[in-house]
Amino acid sequence: MTSAATTSTAASLLAPIADDMREVDRVIRLRLASEVMLINQISEYIIGAGGKRLRPALLLAVARALEVDDAVRFELAAVVEFIHTATLLHDDVVDESDLRRGRETANALFGNAASVLVGDFLYTRSFQMMVEVGKMQVMQILADAVNVISEGEVLQLLNLNDPDVTEESYTQVIRYKTARLFEASAQLGAVIAGTSPSLEAAAAAYGRHLGTAFQLMDDWLDYTGSSETMGKNAGDDLREGKPTLPLIYLINNGSESERALARAAIVEGGTEHFDAIFAAVRNSGGLDYTLACAKKEAALAADAISAFPASPFKEMLLELCSYSTGRQS
Repeated sequence: MTSAATTSTAASLLAPIADDMREVDRVIRLRLASEVMLINQISEYIIGAGGKRLRPALLLAVARALEVDDAVRFELAAVVEFIHTATLLHDDVVDESDLRRGRETANALFGNAASVLVGDFLYTRSFQMMVEVGKMQVMQILADAVNVISEGEVLQLLNLNDPDVTEESYTQVIRYKTARLFEASAQLGAVIAGTSPSLEAAAAAYGRHLGTAFQLMDDWLDYTGSSETMGKNAGDDLREGKPTLPLIYLINNGSESERALARAAIVEGGTEHFDAIFAAVRNSGGLDYTLACAKKEAALAADAISAFPASPFKEMLLELCSYSTGRQS
């Protein structure tokens, strides 16, 4: 796994597929069109906010690494971006978030009802598109992924304000809620390549481990980043009473007073004691442990695609592993 990517931007890492990404943007805007003006308005606001577009990028890069040049890749890349965007719209309503990617969330600007309903539109549009592709395996992978993501959302809801959540339960939420769409995106790149079952499984494993690394880093950044670099409010997870890995580690390894502070923070939510919690998490080794777990997942992702043929696209996939744990946003 290369290390140069730790200081690179996502845009520079995606340079090998820049032309493909522009075509996906074209498909996205074409497929967002609706006769309902509010759908167009909110969809344009969300898509226009940018973001790394990592999930479609994984699909495209895996497909190109396995020598796919079929235009179906653009439709499927747009599908996974629509699914991801729908989850963001619903997430922000559930979490009562007001900032994402440095801008007001759609629910803060347009209201909760509109955000939920446009999220539903994006889900259903994505299923229309995958049916048009006409591949049963594609539909099965994406249908299963959306179902598992929904289970992950409910599991996370059950974990809110619960100081007894285990690391295993926390990891399950990550695998379901975040990593599953990374996994599906990478796997689809291999499916449309018609590759061997072993390489398809390797692509899926790559996406699963990379998605886990990204989420672990998001949870690490919630304590170390700023709203300027992250595009969201620092301490959001703490405010919502989410028992993420830094806090779980603190509860398991901190002093008696630190454990009590962490448990109270999860139960009560809020950021009133953020500075004290941050100091305790750092002093207990919780941040170091979370970072080490993220790096382990990134290394597993890199190892998963060792059998991929050498190409600029494989190199890009490897660089994304390093980027996942070196980023600040």
